[in-house]
Amino acid sequence: MLTVYDRKRKFRGNHKNFKDIIKTGEQLGCQVYVVTVRDLKLSADFIKGYKYSTERKQWLQGRYPPPNIVYNRIPLREDESRPLVQKKIKECIAHPKIKLYNPYFFNKWELFEWLSKAKSTKSYIPHTQKLKSSSVISSILKTYPSVYLKPESGKAGKGIMTLQYCEEDKLPYKLKIQDHSKSTTYKSTNLESLWKRIKRNIKQNEYIIQQGIELAAFGGRPFDLRVLVQKNANGQWRMTGVGARLAGRRSITTHVPRGGTIEDPILLLSSVFDTQLASNILNDVKSTALEIARQIEKSSGHALGEMSMDLGIDQDGGIWFFEANSKPMKFDEPAIRKRSLERLIQYCTHLAKQNG
Repeated sequence: MLTVYDRKRKFRGNHKNFKDIIKTGEQLGCQVYVVTVRDLKLSADFIKGYKYSTERKQWLQGRYPPPNIVYNRIPLREDESRPLVQKKIKECIAHPKIKLYNPYFFNKWELFEWLSKAKSTKSYIPHTQKLKSSSVISSILKTYPSVYLKPESGKAGKGIMTLQYCEEDKLPYKLKIQDHSKSTTYKSTNLESLWKRIKRNIKQNEYIIQQGIELAAFGGRPFDLRVLVQKNANGQWRMTGVGARLAGRRSITTHVPRGGTIEDPILLLSSVFDTQLASNILNDVKSTALEIARQIEKSSGHALGEMSMDLGIDQDGGIWFFEANSKPMKFDEPAIRKRSLERLIQYCTHLAKQNG
């Protein structure tokens, strides 16, 4: 597992996740260790890596054979974008005896471009444009009563805003800005005054603007589905699990760090649609996610082995793609978590066999 050095913690990333992956690897007969970009010397006979000692309750450094599979878990975009890190990733990709997959974080704009240009996936993509000026907002609000403003490189709902236009209201423009588990609302008679506030919030970040979707809701709170797809022991994309995330009462997203809660997808869908339709929608979600994963991999030009996705269900049962993450956070649902760890090791074993 590839990450970067950290002065205080030895290396960055989710240490609990690393422990789980190493343990699952051992159970399935695979040697797994953590290595930093700094220590991954591709021409060395031995590599300095880390494993967790349950006896000593700490991470210990050891000498390990060079990896034939590299699983990229560099946790932050800013770390991954550093020139030395980029150089190392490219060296791994070019190396004849190493297989590295999921080399980079996804960019939201690129994802929407890839998927909206492909016949098999374009119907799942909300209308999306780059946010360059207030005139772009004004133009989209003529077609859609609400829009989402999202950072291209955002994470866990951070920096997301919504903007609504309702002609009948005294203050027709309503802007909501996400802040931790709640959101703050600003109203105005004109777009220009809100645009100033939007620009202050955006700062130097690249943003997209996206058609708002009226999501299916439970108890007045919208929900979406969090899907994990991974390649299996034969290198084929498979569904690992589907979870549901119900938005917090004062949140504009369903992310758990923003007040969202983890729910059972079939229970939420059955509360909105009849039982048979709910079951059909869930099956469609699974096949749609696999189709999207195949298209993202094809368009990216890189080998991918897993991704999580946020898919929305509108009030008519239609499926919408919102986001994909090339470095999925661990799912809290125990069955999905267990399957995801096993599948991860099984896919790495498949790649290792291909290496011969």
